[in-house]
Amino acid sequence: MAKPFASSADLDDKEQTLEVLADGVYALTAEGDPNIGAIEGEDFLVCFEAMATPTAAREWLARLREHTDKPIRYLVLSHYHAVRVLGASAFGADAVIAHERTRHLIAERGKEDWASEFARMPRLAKDPDSVPGLTWPTVTFADRMTIDLGGDRGELVLEHVGRGHTEGDIVAWLPRHRILYAGDLVEAEAALYTGDAFHRDWAGATLDRVAAYGADMLIGGRGPVTRGRAAVDAAVEQTRTFLEVMLDRVGAVHARGGTLKEAFEATHAALAPDYGHWPIFEHCLPFDVSRLWDELSGIERPVIWTAERDREVWAQLQD
Repeated sequence: MAKPFASSADLDDKEQTLEVLADGVYALTAEGDPNIGAIEGEDFLVCFEAMATPTAAREWLARLREHTDKPIRYLVLSHYHAVRVLGASAFGADAVIAHERTRHLIAERGKEDWASEFARMPRLAKDPDSVPGLTWPTVTFADRMTIDLGGDRGELVLEHVGRGHTEGDIVAWLPRHRILYAGDLVEAEAALYTGDAFHRDWAGATLDRVAAYGADMLIGGRGPVTRGRAAVDAAVEQTRTFLEVMLDRVGAVHARGGTLKEAFEATHAALAPDYGHWPIFEHCLPFDVSRLWDELSGIERPVIWTAERDREVWAQLQD
């Protein structure tokens, strides 16, 4: 029997948990759905990620408003994927911040990604008609940007640590609390989506830089908040291992002149025992292997995913 396409059959609501990680530092997790967060400045808020639609975002903001009524000055987007950015209009932020490559990617493939992700994950696209259009950053940077939080709250550091999940990922670092919002560069107890990734960079220098923060708490793209240095290090290495297994298995099949289907089957067999029970594993893996196959074939930048291409790859590998 063919597997349901991507997450199209995952229609059950997930329980959301709002956690106060430190004074004025928040994270919302939801059983493997995309995580989102917020940081209080002295008299303003910085929000991290925007959810898939304004309707979904307003539900998150209603919960956040139970804790703070400060105005939202900044909305920070870790990367360009639709389920992370298309709810931005609900925030009414003074500035929308992203990496300069993220802005380029929205221009290059934002419309296609919107159609692709909403078809893959229809449950996250709550009230899709509420999306007014593509989300455009109003402030971009190349390497590093610092936000003074005011008073004795310290600073929030936004950094591009290298190509990984996309070519424009950024993290948000609170040195005072040693808390890191890592976006989809790290997943805690959730499978990786690597369909737009740079696998060798991510598994090497990029994750090295993430680990070098020495965070005591980490909010990954999906999964629970990770607490304690040992657990943070383990989450980083869990992410790295997923990538290294992919590079090994897909690389071996590619090197011997095998097929994409053989590479998928070898990678699935190697990863499923440890990762197969975690959220979105079956959804992601065909797109992951397809992108890595392209990368090993010399296609430097990810091929744009369209709703039609999604279905073709799924039919080739998962049916």
